[in-house]
Amino acid sequence: MASSLVSSSVRDSSHSSSGEIHLFVGPMFAGKTTSLLRRIKSEADSGRNVAMLKSSKDNRYAIDSVVTHDGIKFPCWALPDLMLFKDKYGHEAYEKLDVIGIDEAQFFEDLYDFCCKAADEDGKIVIVAGLDGDYLRRSFGSVLHIIPIADTVTKLTARCELCGKRAFFTLRKTEETQTELIGGADLYMPVCRRHYVSGQVVEAAKSVLESQNVKSDSLLEGTSVV
Repeated sequence: MASSLVSSSVRDSSHSSSGEIHLFVGPMFAGKTTSLLRRIKSEADSGRNVAMLKSSKDNRYAIDSVVTHDGIKFPCWALPDLMLFKDKYGHEAYEKLDVIGIDEAQFFEDLYDFCCKAADEDGKIVIVAGLDGDYLRRSFGSVLHIIPIADTVTKLTARCELCGKRAFFTLRKTEETQTELIGGADLYMPVCRRHYVSGQVVEAAKSVLESQNVKSDSLLEGTSVV
């Protein structure tokens, strides 16, 4: 009796730890979503049940689809939080899922907890795509937090828009300073290290000049003409 309980426990443990986590990171326009969709479609073609998730904050191209910058679409669930997915999808349907794709993962605050539960407890294959850094090259959201629990991590690169070399960073074209500013080529471009640094210097100089101009205008307005 004891041996059967042990073997049953081993089988349950084996099943619960059979999940995987795979992560695609990089700057904007590096093909993260394309890589994610390619993997998801491959899993679906192999007969596995798949579901795609994205943040409801990202409605640039479609509300209910993950869309690459060149227009490739895949239907998805748009959610404010990942932990809502199981209830919205249905518990019975969730149990039958094999693979979960997550796009624009930097927008999900509960990314780490969801990935742990889906892979470690529920035995799902979780494929994640997201920005590893913001426009200031700081950690963006909790994407980097799942590296220690990931089976694989793939750092993708784009092509520098200014010189054509490999681009590792995202340069913001506007003066907005909030971390979350959703947009495409109208707001961002991929750049190499040299052009990221020079671009940041140019933007900083522009801000200083504009600030000085504002101060000068204020002084002139406050000066009495005799």
